[in-house]
Amino acid sequence: MKKLVILGAGTAGTMMANHLVKKLPKKEWQITIVDQYKTHYYQPGFLFLPFDTYTEEQVKKTGKKFIPKGVNYIQKKIELIKPETNKVELENNESIDYDILIVATGSKTAPDETDGLLGPLWRKDIFDFYTFEGAKALRDKLRTWEGGKMVVHITEMPIKCPVAPLEFAFLADTFFKKKGMRDKVEITYVTPLDGAFTKPTCTKALNYLLEEKNIKIETDFAIMEVDNDKKVIVDYVDREIPFDLLVTVPTNMGDEVIERSGLGDDLNFIPTHKHTLQSKEHKNIFVIGDATDVPASKAGSVAHFQAETLTDNIILFTKGFKLKQEFDGHANCFIETGDNKALLIDFNYDQEPVHGTFPFAKIGPLKLLKESVFNHWGKLAFRWIYWNMLLKGIPIPFVGRNMSFKGKIFDIKENN
Repeated sequence: MKKLVILGAGTAGTMMANHLVKKLPKKEWQITIVDQYKTHYYQPGFLFLPFDTYTEEQVKKTGKKFIPKGVNYIQKKIELIKPETNKVELENNESIDYDILIVATGSKTAPDETDGLLGPLWRKDIFDFYTFEGAKALRDKLRTWEGGKMVVHITEMPIKCPVAPLEFAFLADTFFKKKGMRDKVEITYVTPLDGAFTKPTCTKALNYLLEEKNIKIETDFAIMEVDNDKKVIVDYVDREIPFDLLVTVPTNMGDEVIERSGLGDDLNFIPTHKHTLQSKEHKNIFVIGDATDVPASKAGSVAHFQAETLTDNIILFTKGFKLKQEFDGHANCFIETGDNKALLIDFNYDQEPVHGTFPFAKIGPLKLLKESVFNHWGKLAFRWIYWNMLLKGIPIPFVGRNMSFKGKIFDIKENN
């Protein structure tokens, strides 16, 4: 029996297990998935948890229930990847061999990378919402917070779901309005970018919303430290931004096993061919989701589209055929804008978000780069789609792995 091993049972790893168990001949291939964590989190739900929109139970389930029959599941910590011997070392001196390895170890927040972030105010007046524990602690804080200066801050890029911090600011605006205390809260959005988002056309739409909702924006802010005594964040040119409540997105990094194994870059992301998803250094190692260094958004929708191409490439690799250079960086993302509305953006490596309709030309029913209640319900419906379709490798109707140009309005001047 040949052995295919998947490291990580998050969104990407679980999808690959479900895809490949249907495709690889069972008499020839044994599939194993390894993850140390018992709980699987619906990470997009962390955005809603602080505002009591979702409950804790709605964003977490037992991970093993999504691993298909026929796949060997090992719940152990991964200690080391040894590509030179095709081995993976696990805790308690166990090891497993592989013929093909898929790395889906994701990315994690690293608050210790910023001086002062883990100071005395951590989880008291300074919070993250990119972890279950952080989102839950922030929820408890917001239930009783009486107002002041709220700073929503991104430490550095790349991060999981680049629009989530903006969504948080928009949802906070609505949250405080509903509580009748918006006039008591000053919201400032602080980013290391030169605009609200990584894509210029999308930034225009989002800047308008920031102005409309009276949310201040501070750009080009490269944080140096958090001063817990003065309650300010400080950048490298000594610019200071005061806060009463700091909601920050710490540095995102790949798993520590990538660093220990010498497979990653400075942020522990693995150099990966952006169209085939094959490791640039080792031909029998493939990488998917947040573990890659490809210039696509680190988001569940991207991992979903990657999984379809990677499945095909794994099958081609087992047969000795040339890999498809197919994945185009496709990302499809709802952006909550508050007041029960959302935007939808659809883009890839080369094409910025544009106006139009999705998934069908003219018909839609979803509008691109335009606020609507329908988009908001689409965002909320995605939780059901995630648990019941996406993780199980079931195709989402009418949403292709590569970006479709149907229904999109291209402004030649703007995109040139």
